[in-house]
Amino acid sequence: MNDQSQSLDKNGKLPSLLLVDDDRPFLQRLGRAMESRGYAVTTAETVRDGIFHVSRETPDYCVVDMRLEDGNGLEVVSALQNKGAETRVVALTGYGNIATAVTAVKLGAVDYLAKPADADEIHAALMQNTEEGANPPENPMSADRVRWEHIQRVYELCDRNVSETARRLNMHRRTLQRILAKRAPR
Repeated sequence: MNDQSQSLDKNGKLPSLLLVDDDRPFLQRLGRAMESRGYAVTTAETVRDGIFHVSRETPDYCVVDMRLEDGNGLEVVSALQNKGAETRVVALTGYGNIATAVTAVKLGAVDYLAKPADADEIHAALMQNTEEGANPPENPMSADRVRWEHIQRVYELCDRNVSETARRLNMHRRTLQRILAKRAPR
């Protein structure tokens, strides 16, 4: 028997949680972990599926990845907002980006976590009191890691075109190629 940390609502149902992420193994692991914490979990791997689930039934909670194969996870957050839902949303991303974090919060997300986030971090973010604000991360990304993430994001946005990425970052092409060839810093 699982220790369920969530309580039943007034109708005797578990709180509903929509997970939207295109990384299937991560989605399955997170789904099982959140079910063991007392959520009734629904999963979606695309923006389209996420919006479909939102249109059918408004979840109590939602965890959405920002970069999905068919678009931006903010579209799901926007669909929740347009529906007038009071869903508590946590946005996940593999690419730390302040502008996206600000947009997610403006659309109603209660927190923004960098991947890889574990189920305990996500559960804590969903349950946090929004008036007291988010706690600082225990293991924040290093400055080198933030720089590397930014370069990777621009590189992806330029469709992996090294010359265009170097131009946009105001960086020498060979320097960029050396950075891209290295592993991500910790």
